[in-house]
Amino acid sequence: MQNNLDIRKSIIDAKLRYWQVANALGIADNQFSRKLRYELPESDKVKIRQIIADLVGDENSGGG
Repeated sequence: MQNNLDIRKSIIDAKLRYWQVANALGIADNQFSRKLRYELPESDKVKIRQIIADLVGDENSGGG
């Protein structure tokens, strides 16, 4: 079973790519993928959800 299904689903639902979230976190995409292999603490999930929301807002405002 995959870990962090809620985060993975949020990224997919937002029509984003993992590399976009990783870039906003300031890490490489492969490092982000490795982080997702193990269940993240809730504090990290909150930060990632905020990044997803910010990226979606940027795309909607033309900052894409």
